[in-house]
Parts: sequence; structure tokens; C-alpha cells
Amino acid sequence: MNYFKYKVTKKGRSKVIEEITEDNKKNQVQDALVLFVSMEKQDETSLELLKRGVIEIEKITNLLKIKNIVLIPFAHLFGNLSTLEFAFESFKKIESILNLKGYSVLRLPFGWFNELEMKAKGHPLSRISRIIE
Repeated sequence: MNYFKYKVTKKGRSKVIEEITEDNKKNQVQDALVLFVSMEKQDETSLELLKRGVIEIEKITNLLKIKNIVLIPFAHLFGNLSTLEFAFESFKKIESILNLKGYSVLRLPFGWFNELEMKAKGHPLSRISRIIE
């Protein structure tokens, strides 16, 4: 992305709601990999899932030559979603692992609706998807 901005608008329907502070109610970043991530039920039993996910993220950031990552909790309308608690803890773990590897991670607050603004680069890597199993 050329840039990404968000602003928290209202609580979602989630039973797990992260506290909103001055630091996480809005933010923006330049030149970032923006990830819409969903956790599914089968992910709860995969001990290596987060490790494989981080490896895939690193492959993409190396191709793009960037160190900024936006991590967006995303509950899609298909599939079998994990528990909210598992998803929330997984997002925090991914953020922590990536920070330890030298990435700058912007993780949107869990359980909230957000106003999003972004501008994507117009090249083949600007919109890709991955399923990590």
C-alpha cells in the first residue's frame, strides 16, 4: 500500500472487545503490507500455524522490500471461524513475533468496526491472498 489509515467507529458484535486508547483509536502508515487475517476452527489445533504464517509474511515483505505491516482482524462470511479468544490471542502473538523480527506492526483493535482509507500500488503484488494450513 502507498498508505493506510484507520479510525475506530463503533463496537462490533464480538464478545471479545479490546480496550480503545488514544494510541489505538486511529493511526496511519506509509508503504505497508496490509493483511486481512481470519482465524478458523482448524487453526486452533495447528501448533505450527503462526510460525508458517509469519514465514509467509516475511516472504512477501522481502519481495516488496518493506518493514511496515498492518494486521487487520477479519471475520469472513464463509468457513468455520475459531473462537474469539483464540483469534485475539493469535493476533497479539503474530504482532509480537513480527516486532521481535524488526517489523513495525500496526494491529487494529479487536472487536471494533473501523473506517478504512488506503491507496494500493498498481502492480502484480498489490493484491494477493494466502491460505495458511
